[in-house]
Amino acid sequence: MRVTIIGLGVQGRKRRAVAGDLVVAVVDPVAEGVDFQKIEDVPLSAYDAACVCVPDLEKLPVLRYLLAHGKHVMVEKPMLGTSAEIQDLIDLSRANHASCYTAYNHRFEPHIAKLKQILDSGDLGKIYLAKFFYGNGTARDVRNSPWRDQGSGVIVDLGSHMLDMAHFLFGPHETPGELWSVDRFENKAPDHVLFGYRGSMVLEMEATLLSWRNTFGLDVYGELGSAHIDCLCKWGPSTLTVRTRVLPSGRPSETVEVLEQPDPTWKLEFDHFLQLCSTGGTNLPNDLWISNAFANLKLVSGIPTD
Repeated sequence: MRVTIIGLGVQGRKRRAVAGDLVVAVVDPVAEGVDFQKIEDVPLSAYDAACVCVPDLEKLPVLRYLLAHGKHVMVEKPMLGTSAEIQDLIDLSRANHASCYTAYNHRFEPHIAKLKQILDSGDLGKIYLAKFFYGNGTARDVRNSPWRDQGSGVIVDLGSHMLDMAHFLFGPHETPGELWSVDRFENKAPDHVLFGYRGSMVLEMEATLLSWRNTFGLDVYGELGSAHIDCLCKWGPSTLTVRTRVLPSGRPSETVEVLEQPDPTWKLEFDHFLQLCSTGGTNLPNDLWISNAFANLKLVSGIPTD
């Protein structure tokens, strides 16, 4: 598999490091030491797949070009668009047998994967409530960026991660979401948001760029017990606690698993993408759900709607 990196920013450099010797070309309009300034300048015979690491508003035309020419694509999240735009990408992907994978690396986080197994086993019983918190301290980095401090800000940046994890763990939520608060403490675009979903299972999601100690938390409460993830491996140590309910009340028994290791998700996700390339698989239907979820929230300008 011969891979082209499109966009040599923070994410592009990470993807280039993981892809290693598979990289045959790097494309960026302004970065030094690259091979080409535009993807159209790269000979189509020179590569089989591309990692697309460009600003959000530039993604759609780049993906259309690549998929129309039968190139496999890994694109950085979020991949937002109208229903018609994303369906067009799905059609191009299938017609040309080209994989189109939107990167949501937290699905490969060890404790997220373990929690998925626990939920599928039914050990927690009927799930009542899941509470997500995703916080980092990048408000100033975002404000200083030439393109990131605009539109929906943290809502789509970190909110898309939480929606994808909820989709992965519980399936798509069928009820419309509710916006509880949006704040702009330091940035032009939102740097703090709280939103969620009601129904037979409640989802609560909070994201912020103002958590000076980067952290992630997920609490899942069910009829028979609960599960709790504290932190991701990249900020470790990461802890998974599973508790078994005592009836009618009492202190639950619990198991605790602690991981302190380098972030394994980038390599695992890239390997997953390479496997998808052999089948032409895509996760774009997931992007369709996430885009509609944001549009239905009617949060702020910058989220496309039909």
